[in-house]
Amino acid sequence: MGRHTEAKCRLCRREGEKLFLKGEKCYTEKCPVERRPYAPGMHVTKFGRLSQYGIHLREKQKAKRIYGLREEQFRKYVARAKRVKGVTGDFLLELLERRMDNVVYRAGLAVSRDQARQLVTHGHFLVNQRSVNIPSFLVRPGDIIELKPNAYAKPGIKNLLESKPRHSPPAWLERSDGRVQVLDRPKVDELEHKLQMHLIVEYYSR
Repeated sequence: MGRHTEAKCRLCRREGEKLFLKGEKCYTEKCPVERRPYAPGMHVTKFGRLSQYGIHLREKQKAKRIYGLREEQFRKYVARAKRVKGVTGDFLLELLERRMDNVVYRAGLAVSRDQARQLVTHGHFLVNQRSVNIPSFLVRPGDIIELKPNAYAKPGIKNLLESKPRHSPPAWLERSDGRVQVLDRPKVDELEHKLQMHLIVEYYSR
């Protein structure tokens, strides 16, 4: 499945909650989730109660849409998490949170994960003094993420640094202007969205 290129607000409406895929728009009265709090489509009223399969599927789709992943990418994360001893769902969440694009977003250096992915892809960041332009790069405790010196002059990035972030960085990240240090591994209770990871693991265990 390719990356979703249609209206992202439809994805939020389909899940019945804000996934904050559009940055600043999600905080305004123009947010479609506020104006039309029902799923998109002509025949939405004809859907009844979700089956067990539907409940598992919706939770999986919600996680995929939050982190902006394709099905193949998401399956690989699940497979990797299953190979680790411990709670599979917790390690899966840790992998998703440690992605470079997610760290840039959670640190407040981008208004959405899409914008963070674009900034990373365009090569505006250094990790431990080395250029990284891969959004799926996994950071580790002790890593230091910095904006490249020439990135500060770009109007978009300059505005981001000067504006007050909508959310504070989680406890496992420490931000100082355009510099972010990874202090620890992500904690499940510090997530932006509440996800029932056991449902996702069960979905892929069918």
